[in-house]
Amino acid sequence: MAINPDALDRCPWARSDLDIAYHDAEWGVPVHDDTTMFEFLVLEGAQAGLSWSTILRKRDAYRSAYRGFAPEVVAQFGEKDIQRLLKNDGIVRNRLKVRSSIENARHFCEVQSEYGSFWRYAWEFVGGAARQNAFESMSKVPAKTIESERMSKDLRKRGFRFVGPTICYAFMQATGMVNDHLVDCFRREQIAALAT
Repeated sequence: MAINPDALDRCPWARSDLDIAYHDAEWGVPVHDDTTMFEFLVLEGAQAGLSWSTILRKRDAYRSAYRGFAPEVVAQFGEKDIQRLLKNDGIVRNRLKVRSSIENARHFCEVQSEYGSFWRYAWEFVGGAARQNAFESMSKVPAKTIESERMSKDLRKRGFRFVGPTICYAFMQATGMVNDHLVDCFRREQIAALAT
């Protein structure tokens, strides 16, 4: 017997079809892939001041504009690419965010060279294992943590921009470094099982 997805208890922020699909399939799944890590780094930075739903609606346009989020490709973007991105109404056309995403790609590649992969570097901030939280309501979920503050500080020291502690915590949530599905959400235990 098939389960009706509308009957499932899930985190209350997942309301639209796009939000629900992202929540049910991706949010909190542990990521050990640099392309996906770079994608979330760009998207979380772009989201600053906007809703995540807005970014999800633009995600396909981002994937195309950023050449599949290959960091080594984006790191080579020049002034013509910046102008191309600023004319693309499918993405957030904020000059600072666009320029920083390209600079961040260059720094991302530097971290890869130093650590062998970006994901190994990032996961060190949670000791290499996903944090399993047990929040009962969204009001209890923090906007930032000591770990996200440490990550933000280190990334900024390396030259990254749009990586404040709140953005870093959202990045940690998205990439499964922390499991912030609420205790009554059907995905919480499924995500926890992925971390073992």
